[in-house]
Amino acid sequence: MNFSKIICLFIFFFGVSVFGQKDSVEAKPLDQYPAGSLKVDEFGNRYYYDEQQKVKIYEVNGEPVVVLDELVLINKPKFNNQLDKNYYYFLNKKLYRVYPLFVAALQQYRDIQKDMDDMDSKAKRKFVRERQNMLADQYEKQLRDLTTTEGQVFAKLMNRATGKNVYEIIKELRGGWSAFWWNVKGKMADIDLKDQYDPHKNRTDEFVESLLQSNWNSGYLQPYPGANDFKIKK
Repeated sequence: MNFSKIICLFIFFFGVSVFGQKDSVEAKPLDQYPAGSLKVDEFGNRYYYDEQQKVKIYEVNGEPVVVLDELVLINKPKFNNQLDKNYYYFLNKKLYRVYPLFVAALQQYRDIQKDMDDMDSKAKRKFVRERQNMLADQYEKQLRDLTTTEGQVFAKLMNRATGKNVYEIIKELRGGWSAFWWNVKGKMADIDLKDQYDPHKNRTDEFVESLLQSNWNSGYLQPYPGANDFKIKK
């Protein structure tokens, strides 16, 4: 698939995430990191801190061992078990990585909407073609590094911010036929493009909402413009 032809930044994000890499943490033996970048913990063990992945990398018997950060967050939901808790912090790592890209994409999407307000159908099609190529050139390298879970979190953030699911945004910018085929592709990857963000009914959405509020309140992330406009409906 040629991702440079995906219709807008959001669809471009989603296309890469659906067919992208598996979730994993990259780690190398400590001797492959610059010596000056290694640190020592309170027990005297050397480690490398990977700022991008937010993990500590130790070495045991010559093999790299990864230790994930656990940020102090408030507004935590009630965990059913340890696996539930681990999933919560796993999502936090994904949110932390994808959030800056989401904020940029949201602004691009809003700009596209504003620019197309007074255009006829022909002018809109030409505008979108020109814009999609520019966005693909600008963001392709970053997007190809996204994992499937990060793409799913991105889709949830866009739904929260715009009130539209993936299917609706594709239909708005590309038309019903394209939306239909993207929905087929999404189902092949076990993703429902028509899924709505609902923290009351979906456990993952509940975690994402809790993480957003916690990160905003603690200052780890800054709220995107209009973040407080979202109202959770019971």
